[in-house]
Amino acid sequence: MKQFHAQTSETASRHQWTMYIAALTGACLALLPQGLYADPMPRLPAPPGLEVPTGNRPFLLGRATGTQNYICLPSGPEFVWFFFGPQATLFNDDEKQIITHFLSPNPDENGMPRATWQLSRDTSRVWGAAIQSFSDPAFVAPGAIPWLLLQVVGVAPGPTGDHRLTGTTYIQRLDTSGGIAPTTGCAQTADIGKMALVPYTANYFFYKAITYPAAGSQTSPLAHSQ
Repeated sequence: MKQFHAQTSETASRHQWTMYIAALTGACLALLPQGLYADPMPRLPAPPGLEVPTGNRPFLLGRATGTQNYICLPSGPEFVWFFFGPQATLFNDDEKQIITHFLSPNPDENGMPRATWQLSRDTSRVWGAAIQSFSDPAFVAPGAIPWLLLQVVGVAPGPTGDHRLTGTTYIQRLDTSGGIAPTTGCAQTADIGKMALVPYTANYFFYKAITYPAAGSQTSPLAHSQ
């Protein structure tokens, strides 16, 4: 006799969220033939705490594939895997590279290391600081790094002054898989300095402030600053 098992509420919620975001992401990417801009893209739903403040709209998104990188170091009498940065490539729906993601010094914070996103087209960059983290198992898959809301804390144009990415205000990291630190391999002095490059995937949604036209202008009030 066949047996059928009902989904748990966490699994059902995560499945519904994943299906919804997948459909919405596909719709958004369909508006972005070159993986860049749509004006306007629909405002995305987000779990509590990860909402982007009113006055900002998504303008760019990418699917990331890469690693979350850890190093084994002593911490008091113990040994711990410390996170030292991501290394990933973001692709559009046509599997074309649009952004690289890594750790680098932020010149707007005297060289503080921050997560960095560099646009492949013009090499403009932004640095982000996480302001909210979300790990509810009803949404976040087992073994996945948390979802994040990041605020941009530094920007830099490309070498010829291009600034396609520098208008970014917030970044959401959603729909993660993998990437958490190992649970073994960092337990003794001989392990110090050992690195673990843990594969992960995620969707990154980039937001910029909505700009409103001056009095008498015919420009749409949803037009984005460039």
